Amino acid sequence: MPIVREGLGLVAYHAGNWQEALSELRAVRRMTRSDEHIAVIADAERALGRPERALDLAKETDKERLTKATRVELAIVAAGARRDLGQVDAAVVSLQGPDLEAGRRDPWSARLFYAYADNLAAAGRTEEAVRWFLNASEADAEDETDAAERAADLANE
Repeated sequence: MPIVREGLGLVAYHAGNWQEALSELRAVRRMTRSDEHIAVIADAERALGRPERALDLAKETDKERLTKATRVELAIVAAGARRDLGQVDAAVVSLQGPDLEAGRRDPWSARLFYAYADNLAAAGRTEEAVRWFLNASEADAEDETDAAERAADLANE
């Protein structure tokens, strides 16, 4: 039953059991022929030290078949994989696009802005990073990130 395996895979992912999460979510992907959890699968690959595999998954996935939220999550994971490989500037550029507008308030805006800010900080672009952490904080209605604290820490360095 795909739904049971999906539940097990997501629980394993949130518990940090990357290999089990991969096993279960790959099975769900095969059973349902859906890429709904492709960002989670790619992130588990990153967590297992395989950023190249995460990038391969991002490249080979038909993004037109993904929901907008999954597309954004996959872009965030791919940017993280690029950063894992030392490609910090490429990580920054890969997150740029129409969804990266400071005034946007989509469900994924806070996470996208945060990832962008984090990569800007890693690239040594502190002033821009502070601005984007503040944008993330403003977009974070659910208070899911530490964006305001990150902005303050960077501004005080």
